Amino acid sequence: MSWWGKLVGGAFGFMMGGPLGAVLGAALGHTFDKGLSGLPGGYAPGQQERVQTAFFTTTFSVMGAVAKADGRVSKQEIQLAESLMSQMGLQGEMRRTAMRLFSEGKAPDFPLDEVLQQFRSECRGRSTLIRMFIEIQLQAAYADGQLHKTEDRLLLHICARLGFSEAEFRAIERMLQAQRHYSGAGSAQAAGPSLDDAYAILGVKPGATDAELKKAYRRLISQHHPDKLVSKGLPEEMMKVASRKTHEIKQAYEQIKESRLH
Repeated sequence: MSWWGKLVGGAFGFMMGGPLGAVLGAALGHTFDKGLSGLPGGYAPGQQERVQTAFFTTTFSVMGAVAKADGRVSKQEIQLAESLMSQMGLQGEMRRTAMRLFSEGKAPDFPLDEVLQQFRSECRGRSTLIRMFIEIQLQAAYADGQLHKTEDRLLLHICARLGFSEAEFRAIERMLQAQRHYSGAGSAQAAGPSLDDAYAILGVKPGATDAELKKAYRRLISQHHPDKLVSKGLPEEMMKVASRKTHEIKQAYEQIKESRLH
């Protein structure tokens, strides 16, 4: 049975306590006592189903906090959250829980720092998982087509709390902007994806050697490989999101390789 099936089925032994347990409990309408994590058969911090629960809870609640950072939650930001849920195939109670988590994150008393601290602890150094989390939050912030200063400051704060450098964050931002251009997001232009965007997606300069290009490509594919991410604690439902990213990376790489043949 999946982590979600165990959760809704009443097998709460693997649930963590703390702020994440409180946020998820509020979304589900349950009260999780911190002692539950110590029940026989429970899951210790860092184990897969517990990490999956933490990732799901943190992703949608922090997305609500980021959406509220500029003072209001736009229609585009709500649509982005709903779009992500659709990409994940969330339905029924799982989708409703994700939306309630989004609402929890918008609340003025949402314990952001405490949630991030526990999420980092639950991830146990899984850098690729934290990177995926940052990518999703940045994508949500760009839902209305721009990154507001307040959102930028909040995202940098989130990165700092998760041990993610500003340089890494800016690299992801450049990659996301290129992906938006590459897929035509926010653009009415009919022109196909540009070569510059393809290079930006891979995070290399046009003057990079073939060896440097291949190294960057392999690194990004490894970072976004759906099966690897799930094994580290990405909820199975998010495999589609990771698969789309690997598809864009592969497309960009093939476009650059093709351009170098001519």
